[in-house]
Amino acid sequence: MFFINVEGAVYRGDKWLMIERSHKEEHAGGMLSFVGGTVDPEGASSNILERTLRRELMEEVGIKVHENMTYVRNTSFVLTDGREVVDIVFLCEWKSGEPYPKSPDEVEAVRWLTTEEIINHPQTEAYLHDNIREADRLRNLPKHSTNEQETNCSR
Repeated sequence: MFFINVEGAVYRGDKWLMIERSHKEEHAGGMLSFVGGTVDPEGASSNILERTLRRELMEEVGIKVHENMTYVRNTSFVLTDGREVVDIVFLCEWKSGEPYPKSPDEVEAVRWLTTEEIINHPQTEAYLHDNIREADRLRNLPKHSTNEQETNCSR
């Protein structure tokens, strides 16, 4: 069985919202990351990925994003304890709220960084480089080109 994790590649202008994960976190503590979290079981429901991401953004850094989210990519990995995780990244445009480490057990610091600053930062993992490059590519496409990948939470 997989755990499902969602992350938001949140942008405002030419910068991305990044968190420094708390050193208390078992996975990638102290590293830069997108904001995200694990999907909780709900039984039968719709838009669970998007709702989970909105909840995590508010709980961890106190922000809201616009309705439309664009699927970026997914990967899988295995935690040190053997649990398997599917990670799904969505492109999100910042809407409101100034981000801050609202959940200090999960978030050490928040930063707005450019794509290049993220790629060159010593606290980034290779998978983040791939995620940010793809998110940046999608962000720079003409808006109509991403419609087939967009999801809307209000459906």
